[in-house]
Amino acid sequence: MNENRERIKNADMLIDDGKILEMGRSLNIDQNEADRVINGRDYFLFPGLINLHHHFYQTLTRNLPDAQQVELFDWLKYLYPIWSRLTPDAVYYSTLLAAAELLKTGCTTTSDQFYVFPKSQPKNLLDYEFDAAKEIGIRFHGTRGSMSLSEKDGGLPPDSVVQTDEEILKDSRRVIEKYHDNDPYAMQRVVLAPCSPFSVTEELMIKSIELAREYGVQAHTHLAETKDEEKYVMDRFGMRPLEYMEKLGWIGNDVWYAHGVHLNSEELQKMADTGTGVSHCPVSNMKLSSGTAKVPEMIEKGVPLGLAVDGSASNDSSNMILEMKAGFLLHRLVHGMMSITAEDVLALATNGGRDVLNQPAIGSLEIGKAADMFMVSSKRLGYAGGLYDPVSALINTGDTQIVDYTIVNGEIVVENGELTRVDEEEIIERANSISAEMTKEGIK
Repeated sequence: MNENRERIKNADMLIDDGKILEMGRSLNIDQNEADRVINGRDYFLFPGLINLHHHFYQTLTRNLPDAQQVELFDWLKYLYPIWSRLTPDAVYYSTLLAAAELLKTGCTTTSDQFYVFPKSQPKNLLDYEFDAAKEIGIRFHGTRGSMSLSEKDGGLPPDSVVQTDEEILKDSRRVIEKYHDNDPYAMQRVVLAPCSPFSVTEELMIKSIELAREYGVQAHTHLAETKDEEKYVMDRFGMRPLEYMEKLGWIGNDVWYAHGVHLNSEELQKMADTGTGVSHCPVSNMKLSSGTAKVPEMIEKGVPLGLAVDGSASNDSSNMILEMKAGFLLHRLVHGMMSITAEDVLALATNGGRDVLNQPAIGSLEIGKAADMFMVSSKRLGYAGGLYDPVSALINTGDTQIVDYTIVNGEIVVENGELTRVDEEEIIERANSISAEMTKEGIK
């Protein structure tokens, strides 16, 4: 996935100090001097996938029966009270769970938008995400999300999960100073991410983008996801969602939006001209019946665009390879046979994420880039009879999306389909236990 999308066969690669040091055919490498040698003869090697939008805590509330047949606003109103029971353990283990699913499906870099801070819990919940991401070994762009506009003030969330603007900005500054790393190969960065136009105040949006630019970090929010949101913004502010964002200063190459489903052609051109990005979440958009983003037009216009699984209560998985397949099929169906290729979708999940996150050291396999990648064996039942195009094989075929190896920053974090740094059984047991406790009053 370099600029020319080259495909190299029968090649070697040398990784050192978290970076790709050499790659190509017949390299003169003394394997006896290597700490580890992997025989990749029968494997496909791909750049690590980049997930641009998630809500890790939602792994604990997926498949709830009463949330399966409702669209976004009613879905949120049902789930907010359950999410108000989040604890530090819930945040920590949901992060391990989501990151584990991502790593096992080839994702090496992820963003997460965490915005639920129950009044009854410690104020430093986001720290548990950063700690868990470091433990499992995923490259992490953690967002300090926020909600400050409760139902009584005309917003959507209940008062139990909102904070004051002052609380949010103080903690945002703390999190940036504690965790953000500007190094090109950074494993952890911080993003400021007020949740949405219907859950935060106008003042908080303005102060958040000002604070982000003061520190040189990125900003992220939901935008143009549903027609309900569009109507809410039109009724409350008298303008379309993107126009409202522009008024608040939320446009530019340091900003990206989740979804961008209901943006018109003129708005997409403005996004392209200003370098404002989008994380496309096809499975979530389909499951919540939110609509279909104009992805082929975004690609044609040059809108910075990547792929994302979205929260696990609206997906309900963190499977980046399946997300690629869903995106490929959705746009073939809606926009036509010639609208997108499998390689285009892989580009969104690699180069696209790289560009939106402004971290050029990731997103492709090239000398000097971060050693983020995954390997899948070509000798799989699901690939048999279809080895002619490795990219199409990855996205369109297969009987599993669990990869054989995932390497992040030069470290093997998945080997033979198993996580290497954490106890998978413990994650499953703890996540199920915490989920049962959180949802016991919500399941009828």
